Amino acid sequence: MADSDSQPSNSHSTQNAPVDGNLLAAKSLARFGVSHMFGVVGIPVTSLANRAVSLGIRFIAFHNEQSAGYAASAYGYLTGKPGLLLTVSGPGCVHGLAGLSNAMANTWPLVMISGSCDQKDAGRGDFQELDQIEAVKPFSKFSIKVRSIEEIPNCVAQVLDIAVLGRPGGCYLDIPSDVLHQTVSESEAEDLILAAEKSRNKEPVEKVEGSEIAKAVSMLREAQRPLIVCGKGAAYAKAENELKKLVDTTGVPFLPTPMAKGLLPDTHELAATAARSLAIGKCDVALVVGARLNWLLHFGEAPKWSKDVKFILVDVNKEEIELRKPHLGLVGDAKLVLNMINKDIKDDPFCLGRSHPWVEAISKKAKENVAKMEAQLAKDVVPFNFLTPMRIIRDAIIGVGSPAPVLVSEGANTMDVGRAVLLQTEPRTRLDAGTWGTMGVGLGYCIAAAVAAPDRLVVAVEGDSGFGFSAMEVETLVRYQLAVVVIVFNNGGVYGGDRRTPEEITGPYKKDPAPTSFVPGAAYHTLIEAFGGKGYLVGTPDELKSALTESFSARKPAVINVTIDPYAGAESGRLQHKN
Repeated sequence: MADSDSQPSNSHSTQNAPVDGNLLAAKSLARFGVSHMFGVVGIPVTSLANRAVSLGIRFIAFHNEQSAGYAASAYGYLTGKPGLLLTVSGPGCVHGLAGLSNAMANTWPLVMISGSCDQKDAGRGDFQELDQIEAVKPFSKFSIKVRSIEEIPNCVAQVLDIAVLGRPGGCYLDIPSDVLHQTVSESEAEDLILAAEKSRNKEPVEKVEGSEIAKAVSMLREAQRPLIVCGKGAAYAKAENELKKLVDTTGVPFLPTPMAKGLLPDTHELAATAARSLAIGKCDVALVVGARLNWLLHFGEAPKWSKDVKFILVDVNKEEIELRKPHLGLVGDAKLVLNMINKDIKDDPFCLGRSHPWVEAISKKAKENVAKMEAQLAKDVVPFNFLTPMRIIRDAIIGVGSPAPVLVSEGANTMDVGRAVLLQTEPRTRLDAGTWGTMGVGLGYCIAAAVAAPDRLVVAVEGDSGFGFSAMEVETLVRYQLAVVVIVFNNGGVYGGDRRTPEEITGPYKKDPAPTSFVPGAAYHTLIEAFGGKGYLVGTPDELKSALTESFSARKPAVINVTIDPYAGAESGRLQHKN
């Protein structure tokens, strides 16, 4: 009887137990659909991370905020939900700016949450003090600082919503340490979360006018040399089915940007990747879907493009279209706009056909270029150049089957050669340096991919320079036992080893190595072995094939250290003129 009598009292006590800012923030994140967080814990956010874990949010702890931020940005791209980055105050926030800015450049949804110093001590030299709102402004689309515990749920809802509204990007939430320690009752906390939930923003549906769709279709129909260009915005919108229908129905060749590879298989008969220069140089109408006419597409200008080309630009962002001034701009989600275009074409179908002069020209040039590449790839060159191991890796990845592995690639020569050789057959299975040309993203992207797509193997093909930015995160791979195989192309430096002639080695520091060179023969494979992972050192085709077979089959964290001829590479990125 005593137990029964005490029950109402216990229930009442639980409902009114104090909830601090850490728990309220964690409750808000969990209620609003957050399932994963990436970051580095410490003062004042350790309790926030622990509270989040207790509520079912998986926290992936990194060695530095830079890699955690890159992971959060890639997670946002792969899932369509904001990636969550948690950092400590001051320097932690500054380190996190790398991921925040990368998300903004790539237009991926990310929310960075940082603790900050007590509000009453601001301006007095408090521990890790920084005006973080001002620091993040150039790198975020929206930022807000919580002033009291009651504001937490609404602020959490705002940053999560704005990160995905319109053009996706990075948002920032600042929670001072004094707010994290303030309390409300359990019932007050629930009321605050409910109120924030009811007021959450819903993305307005952009309705493209039917007349604009008809005009776009008319331009494609009347074009002599039409081209469809798809970017990672189309991949983010999951527009692959609509894109496939458009290409297959009309017979128009398509050209993906690097991270859009796989929206349609690279092996598709209308893929123009291997005939890129011809495709963009001669097309007269280009339907550009989810891609910006930036440096990756030569700004849509001559001489790379024909001076008479007419662009139809599909983008969720009206300002982007106004900036580029295309012949026709369609503001809207790529998937929805392509669906409308397909419906319009259905009423009056057209198809170029394989014998169309434009299709034949693209196909012929692509086959010629592929044949030239395959002739080079067929040679077993030892010491390795970049092509021989890349061919072996390509074949091993193809051998995995479906679901295809997620491929992460960075580096100078390594990424450039990989873009030409490695094949993508499924959407959102390629992550590389992207719009901002960011190096050091590799390990963070690997971890994000392994978390977001646990059914897929993740394969990173990295230059030794790119790997070095975040190599310590191989411990994170081992700690969480993620199915990631990291392949390091070790050519002894940035572009290669020390290649200076004796005449170039002058000055008081002539005994120092060249700025581009690393320690020759670095044993990168032993780094992961220090934490219990598997390392491989390879220098011949058979050794590489064996390492790939074993590591792909095991699906355990591994590093394959591939010895490359230090003279095999060159200054890369096709941007030598800018160096």
